[in-house]
Parts: sequence; C-alpha cells; structure tokens
Amino acid sequence: MLSEAKHPIPNGLYLSQLLYTADEGSELMQLERLLLHLKLDGWCVVEDVIPADQVEHVRQSVEAAVAEHRNPAAPSGIGHLPAMINFDQSFAPFLADENFLALVGAMLGHHPRISFTTGTINYPGNERGGWHADWPFNQNNAGHIPAPYPDATVHLTTLWMLAPFTEENGGTLLVPGSHRSSNNPTGDNGVDPLAPYPTEVNACGPAGSVLVLDSRLWHATAPNRSHEPRTSVVVRYAPWWLNVEVLRPGSDERRRLSEETGLKENAVPSLPADVFADLPTPVQPLFRHWVARPE
Repeated sequence: MLSEAKHPIPNGLYLSQLLYTADEGSELMQLERLLLHLKLDGWCVVEDVIPADQVEHVRQSVEAAVAEHRNPAAPSGIGHLPAMINFDQSFAPFLADENFLALVGAMLGHHPRISFTTGTINYPGNERGGWHADWPFNQNNAGHIPAPYPDATVHLTTLWMLAPFTEENGGTLLVPGSHRSSNNPTGDNGVDPLAPYPTEVNACGPAGSVLVLDSRLWHATAPNRSHEPRTSVVVRYAPWWLNVEVLRPGSDERRRLSEETGLKENAVPSLPADVFADLPTPVQPLFRHWVARPE
C-alpha cells in the first residue's frame, strides 16, 4: 500500500503536507493517497484533471460568462455566477473524468450528483472572507443540517482551478481537520469567523487541478494580492439520496423551508433541457436530476 516517509509528523503539520511513495504509475495508489488526505485532513488537491493545453480556453470562456451574467449582489471584488453550467459548458467534459469520479464515488457512493456549479473569480484586491462550512452544514442556510451534526461525509465541494492557486493570489484558506468538528463558525461555535485561525493554510496548486473539500471543512475566501484574477468553477457533489430540492426555485421544499420562514437559501435554477441534451453523454447522469420540468 502506501509507505509513509520515515520522519515522524512534526508539530503543526498535517498528513497532506507529508510525502508518500507508491508504485510508479499506479492509479490505485494515487487514489488511496488522495482518499487518506481527504478523510484525515478534509481536503486534497488532484492535479492535471483539465489538460494543460485546454485550461486557457476554459478560463477565458468562464471569465467571459461571469462578466456577462455575474451576480450583482456578490461581495466587492468577487465575480460570482450561480448555475454556471446553464451559461457556459466549456468545463463540462472534465466533470466526468473517470479517475476523478472514482475519488468522488469512494467518498459518496454510487450515482453521485452535482448540486451546484458556480463561476467564482477573486479579483485583485478582494477582501478576506469569513470562516464557514458549505451547504448543507452552513447554519445560516434554510436547508441546513443542524449542529451538532454527525461525523459523516455527505457533500463534497470542489474548486476547479483555471488559474494557479497561490498564497499571493488567494488560494482558498482552510483549517485542516476541522471537518471532524460537529459545528462550524456559522453556528456560534466560539470561533471568530473574521479572525485568522492558528492552523490555517492556503490551498495551492497549478491550473488544471481540482481542490476537493469535505463540505464540513472550515474555509474562507483569501485576499488576492496579485495583479491577475484567480479564476475557478466551484462544483459540489452530493450522494443520490441527499435531498437538494430546497435549492431549486419553485420547489415545495424551498417554499416550506425558505419562503414561508423568511430564512435565506442558495438558489440553483434548473438546467434547461436543451443545454442538458448538448452535454457529453458521460456527464449527463450528474445533472439529469436538475433538468427543468415541463410546465
């Protein structure tokens, strides 16, 4: 299996910062290494999911879509486009990458589904964000799992890096291991959501990589101190059994949990049938639950 580096784990370091050796070219060994990091630290970076000769095309296409359709309510310095797949499909062919889906399936089981696609651009000078966990663990969402929640992975957040993620340009801030907590800073757990955390790290990786988080992991937007935008697409994966209908405008779950209570919730518009029909065949099973229903 994996053979650990001979040095013991120094204080303040996490498993994802150690070096491992595996049989050269073994996809199984790579998968086991990534799963180990994801389960223990709550995150990992998968490199080369988008080929190097195609990343630039995808980046330009995503940036153009965000510029045209961006959410006007997004925080200053952030380009934000919910339901990204409805507007741009340049990244779609890579979502069903066989090796990447093996990682998703190992965490969520058979028949995973995509719950969110969001174009996200951190422009130079954006401000640091607050610590939070993602839906359905964010306690500010109408459709959240109340804290204390069980120690189980039920949702994955992935950031598809269309530009390199570095400390300078605002690689996502993470608190390794925080996914094992039964609460997060959105739930009044005693952690100041706007203060630096002692063990925080920036997630870094080359363009074409995918940052994978257990959605319980505490993370925050990092300031971009470079002169170039840090572009990504956020794609979230759910197991087949997780009810995501609270996200769909017009659903009974949304009316019951959000509209009738006044509580806020993310909105993910349904996927138009013609857009779904044009998606690559291997990608369609990830989205077919979200196709717009005939009126």
